[in-house]
Formats: sequence, structure tokens, C-alpha cells
Amino acid sequence: MVRKSIQSRKTNETVVNLELMIDGIGKSKLDTGVGFFNHMLDAFTRHGLFNLDVTCQGDLHVDNHHTVEDVGIVLGRAFREALGDMSGITRYATVSTPMDEAIAHVSVDISGRPYLVFQVDGLKEKIGTFDTELVEEFFRGFVNHAGITLHIQVPYGKNSHHIVEAIFKGVGRCLRYATEIDSRVTGIPSTKGTL
Repeated sequence: MVRKSIQSRKTNETVVNLELMIDGIGKSKLDTGVGFFNHMLDAFTRHGLFNLDVTCQGDLHVDNHHTVEDVGIVLGRAFREALGDMSGITRYATVSTPMDEAIAHVSVDISGRPYLVFQVDGLKEKIGTFDTELVEEFFRGFVNHAGITLHIQVPYGKNSHHIVEAIFKGVGRCLRYATEIDSRVTGIPSTKGTL
């Protein structure tokens, strides 16, 4: 079974086209118009071993907010669809990902219940021209539409680029492990029988 999804979203603020393959090789083709965001999506893809193609035409003359948030929404939808009924998945994963002086702790439950815990302090307001508050907005959009529980904690770190990159790499790795098929799991990994 090929776990993939093609999604699009068109609003007055953005036009997003996205293709996701869960069981990929870490290959990406990214054109969001936001350089730092492309870099973070590439890190997410490579460490998650997904294949991800994204194009977004957004109202960047306003700011980056709608572009980043809407890509998160569409990626969440694609992730949910690509997983199908979630039979045989590992479901849970926790990873710690260091990047130089910073470390990100990430835990995920592919539960069908969207919930985001984002405990990240010490970020500067901007990384280049990128507003760092958009990191949380991206993951909120993703979580709400993927239907997953995601905890992100950064207990320390000084360099904002390192902090954010550790987060994106960590989330990619965590989702990679949680979506892996476990041959010992029969059906859907839930006492309810559904996720």
C-alpha cells in the first residue's frame, strides 16, 4: 500500500498545492516563497524520510503568516489522508534532537485527537525576515488537520535558528517512527478499535 496524498487549498490569501508520501526517501521540492520556511520543511522531510512537494502562492506582501499557516493546514490534511485507517502503525514516538547548544524534545500520538503543547522559550523575534511566532502557528495548523497530539519542548538553546531547526528535525523523526508499520500490531492500535 502506497501511503500518499495530494491536497490543495485555495483562499483569498494563498494557493497551496501539496503532495506527500509517508514512505519516501527524504526528497523534497519546495517553493513557498519563504526561504527559511523552505529550509525547515526540507529538514522535516529529510529526517522524516517523507517525500514532499509543496508550492504556495501567498500574500507575502502582507507577511508570511498566511503562507506558513496554510501550508501547515494542507500538510496536516495530507498526512491524515495518507495514513488511511492507520492499521498497523506504531502510533506513539518520542525523540530528542540536539542541534549544537539547543535540544528539542518531541512526543507524538497519532490519536485522531488534535492537541498541541508548544513549550519553547528564548526565541528571538525574527530569524532573518522570518517571524519565529509562526513556528507555533505552523504546528497548530498541522496538528488540527492531521488529528494528532504533538508535544514540543525546548528546555534550552541560545541560537534561534538552531532551536527551530532542532524542532523541525525532531518532529520529522518522531512522525517517521510513529507512522512505521509494526508487524506485531494487528489492526488499529487502540482499545477503541478506531483512531
